[in-house]
Order: sequence, then C-alpha cells, then structure tokens
Amino acid sequence: MNAMTYRLTLVHRKLDDEIGRELKRRLPDWRRLLRLKKLRLAVKDRLHRQPMMAIGR
Repeated sequence: MNAMTYRLTLVHRKLDDEIGRELKRRLPDWRRLLRLKKLRLAVKDRLHRQPMMAIGR
C-alpha cells in the first residue's frame, strides 16, 4: 500500500465514522449527511482508480 492509498483509506474511514455519528443524532442533518456521503464516494472512486493509474504509468 503506497502513501496515497493509505491516506485515502484514512479519509474514507473518518468519513464513515462521521456519517455514523451524524446518523446517531436525534435529528440528523440530511444536508450534512448528503455532503459527507458524496465525499466518501469521491474518496472511494479515487481509491479504486489508484491501481489503474499505477498500471497506466
């Protein structure tokens, strides 16, 4: 695992934790949840593109 993959994995985990905390709130902020989920998806997409970028070099 290279440094970029490691950092993206950490960011993804932090976003997962943050989403979980927001969902446990009595009244979750749906706009914040939407933003966090979009960010998590963007990180996931970058994680899955990493191996392809290494092959394309």
